[in-house]
Amino acid sequence: MITRRRILFICGSMNQTTMMEQISRYLPHCDCWFTPHYTDGLIGVLERRKLIEWTVAGQGHQLRARDYLEMLGKQIDFRGSKHMYDLVVTCSDLIVPKNIRHGRVVLVQEGMTDPENMAYYFVKYLGLPRYLASTSTFGMSDAYMRMCVASDGYKQHFIRKGARAEKLITTGIPNFDNCAQFVQQPIEQSDFVLVATSDARETFKYEHRRSTIERARTIAAGRRLIFKLHPNEQHVRAISEIARWAPEAEVIVGQPIEPLIAQCHTLITKYSSCVYVGIALGKVVYSDFPLETLRQLCPVQNGGRSAENIAMVCDEVVDSLGVRVTATLPRSMSVGVS
Repeated sequence: MITRRRILFICGSMNQTTMMEQISRYLPHCDCWFTPHYTDGLIGVLERRKLIEWTVAGQGHQLRARDYLEMLGKQIDFRGSKHMYDLVVTCSDLIVPKNIRHGRVVLVQEGMTDPENMAYYFVKYLGLPRYLASTSTFGMSDAYMRMCVASDGYKQHFIRKGARAEKLITTGIPNFDNCAQFVQQPIEQSDFVLVATSDARETFKYEHRRSTIERARTIAAGRRLIFKLHPNEQHVRAISEIARWAPEAEVIVGQPIEPLIAQCHTLITKYSSCVYVGIALGKVVYSDFPLETLRQLCPVQNGGRSAENIAMVCDEVVDSLGVRVTATLPRSMSVGVS
């Protein structure tokens, strides 16, 4: 008798949640369950008291993820407390909850990682908790069997930081692997300068917003200027700042940014994964990261096959543990689990 094996997908932001859901579509032979992101220990106490709302474990993100999963009719096991799982798939290892420290984990890169600042080096060399340096320490836990990354450039990036090369597989990542699809989506605006704002201030990073706005005006040089606000930032404050320092600019809230990028002439970002959409589509791009580095790191464009590729990695990991599954996917990609 072949037993359907259980997989727990740990979600978080909407980007992470939609990625997890896409991967699960290619594992119909498994019993797939989902949970919003969660923590435990001292951070778990802060989570329950709503003191880490700016993170993917905040109750706001948890509610949005739960609503989305319920809308799709997915099985939800909050905090993974109902079952023992043969495999866990997650987009973050900054905090690894105790109930998934068994190592049967596939880690999936979500998008761009933060720059390596002083916090990163304190974490790396003093052994401080990884979450203190935000996503700059992504992949450094080694608490996974495989890590699926966006590109060969990112594979080398994580190896340089100390990740074990034999655990990393270039699969591409959902939501960033088929940017050409956004060109087909009609939109009223065209040929404008688009600014993708950040939630740096909400996550305790420094940003001089007036300088950001004035730089955008200089780059636009009289052309139409549109600010797309980050979903996590304080919108009232941001709108007020733009009205003060760039009164001619338009502001967009609560709308997907990818179709806007597809139609714009120039994209201005700071530390945002959406810059890769601009690079993949050949836009003029401004970023606080060096552009040559971004081009090397840009996620592979494989026509939307990343979710299937990651699902194959999940199958291979489960098989390596001596777990029997009914494979339904074409084995066109060998991942070699050691």
